[in-house]
Amino acid sequence: MRNISLIAFFSGLLFGTGLIIGGMTNPAKVLAFLDITGDWDPSLMFVMLGAIAIAFFAFRRAARQPTSLLGLPVHLPDTTRIDRKLVMGAILFGAGWGLAGFCPGPAMVALLFGSAKPWLFVASMLVGMWLHNRLFGKG
Repeated sequence: MRNISLIAFFSGLLFGTGLIIGGMTNPAKVLAFLDITGDWDPSLMFVMLGAIAIAFFAFRRAARQPTSLLGLPVHLPDTTRIDRKLVMGAILFGAGWGLAGFCPGPAMVALLFGSAKPWLFVASMLVGMWLHNRLFGKG
């Protein structure tokens, strides 16, 4: 179990460092990327394309394996169906990202910078998750 915790810690550290280097923790850069009709900054496209390429091959490999490299069971989604819940979740995620300039991962990393914006975002996200669970009875 200790090895799994160390691997998880260093994976998170690597991920967070990549988010910082890639500019994903800077809301101004993210909002400039999303502003395709104004002063568009396409530089985050390379960050996203790199992440998509890595995830594509990682998920394809994971789908062929019964266990992870650590010997744990691989849990992938059971369905590829696009339903109302998925579309609504994507719309809410995109709206939040476009309004705040943060998505959950980069916001968690940005908490370390001492600015109030990521703290407000994370607090709002936690309230939204709590509300969702209360309204829809998810545990």
